Amino acid sequence: MNIKLKFDCDNINWEIVCEVIEKAGLSTHPVKETQIAFENSFACVFVFDDDNLIGTGRAISDGVFQAGIYDIAVLPEYHKKGIGRVIMEGLESKLQNMNIILYANPTAQSFYKKLGYSKMLTGMAKFKNEESMRNRGFIE
Repeated sequence: MNIKLKFDCDNINWEIVCEVIEKAGLSTHPVKETQIAFENSFACVFVFDDDNLIGTGRAISDGVFQAGIYDIAVLPEYHKKGIGRVIMEGLESKLQNMNIILYANPTAQSFYKKLGYSKMLTGMAKFKNEESMRNRGFIE
C-alpha cells in the first residue's frame, strides 16, 4: 500500500466519494449534495492508495468548542488495515481541544471505543427519516 492523505476538496472526484461511502455501507446522497456537505465542512480527509480513493471522513465544527465527525468510510477490502484509524487521527488533528461527537454504525462502535470514544448517555436526535434510523439501530 502507498497511502496518501488529502485534507482539502480540490480535484476530488465526487462520484467516487459517493461510491466509497456506499460501498462502506453508509447512507448515500446525491453527488452534488455530497460535494456541498464536504466543501462546507470544517475539516475533510481523503485517503488514497496510490491514486485510488479508499477512504473518507469529515468534521463540522464551531472551530473552538464542539465538533461532529461524519462520513467515516473505508472500502471493505481495506478494512482491518488501519485506514479508519488514519482517517480519525487526521480529523482529530484538526479538532484539537474540542469535544467531539460522531454517529457510529452500531457495528462500528467497538472500533470507536478503541480510539477512546464513549457511548453517550444524554444524546438526542431528530432525523428526517426516523423509521429508517430506528430500523438500522441508531435510535430506540
